[in-house]
Amino acid sequence: MTQNGLTGGRFLLVTVLNVVITAFELIGGLFSGSLSLLSDAFHNLGDALSVVLSYVAHRIGGRQQSRTNTFGYRRAEILAALLNSGILIIVSLVLAIEAVRRLLHPEPVKGDIMLLVAVISFAANLLSTLLLNKGAKHNLNIRATYLHLLSDALASVGVIVGAILITIWQISWVDPVITIIVAGYITCESWPIIKQTFRILMEAAPNLDYEAIAHDILQLPEVEGVHHIHAWLIDENNIVFSVHVNMDNLPLAKIEPTYRQIEKLLCHRYGINHVTVQAECRRGMGTDLIHKTNDWRHE
Repeated sequence: MTQNGLTGGRFLLVTVLNVVITAFELIGGLFSGSLSLLSDAFHNLGDALSVVLSYVAHRIGGRQQSRTNTFGYRRAEILAALLNSGILIIVSLVLAIEAVRRLLHPEPVKGDIMLLVAVISFAANLLSTLLLNKGAKHNLNIRATYLHLLSDALASVGVIVGAILITIWQISWVDPVITIIVAGYITCESWPIIKQTFRILMEAAPNLDYEAIAHDILQLPEVEGVHHIHAWLIDENNIVFSVHVNMDNLPLAKIEPTYRQIEKLLCHRYGINHVTVQAECRRGMGTDLIHKTNDWRHE
């Protein structure tokens, strides 16, 4: 069993489903002349590769810390999420450009074949989405892959609607219009993931109230000052935090209980799960919470 209850068997099944759907839609798209089916086929091929990448990153991310990676390997999943989302946006742009070309130069589409292939593809895509749904809420990597599959299911719904309209009223321009709508939806869903992964990789600070944190730490009886705060994310669920506190010149045995109080406070009230505290007497007293110098030798 992998993290979040996802098994290798589920990933394998989703991969096989996507490969089968890809072949099915390529054949159906060529016979029907449907751009949305062909675009969905290439999208599914990307999904199959995405699922494999996601699974490999998921396995790597589950490794324990080592001498070479003291914070573990969670960033592997962040990189996979960034790559998957970036591929989605590139594919969407290519599909949108081709759809515009089809609008300017319409081509005939066989709605009946398009409808049959779209219904079967929708069922398979929906099954794939349900298989990965469990891990998508708390993991950016799984969420990016889940969005791949969900976008395919939605694309299949659009293709079904388009196929019905083409079959009944022979409105061929519906096919590229649906492609553009789905491409826009995929881009809107993928962009927030890209922004969040960039924030994590750039070690941007998580959304914390640092003044409130400092105030809460100062309420502890032994603490006289708080300064030099750093906070960053290992992945979307793990916050690393370091802080300097001013205390009296006490024996280490009397300082350690305050350390534990700070760790407990930050964990339970702010969801911080990796805390480093440095105790000082007067050094840094009254300075800013966020250290501003670029010279690390002076820290």
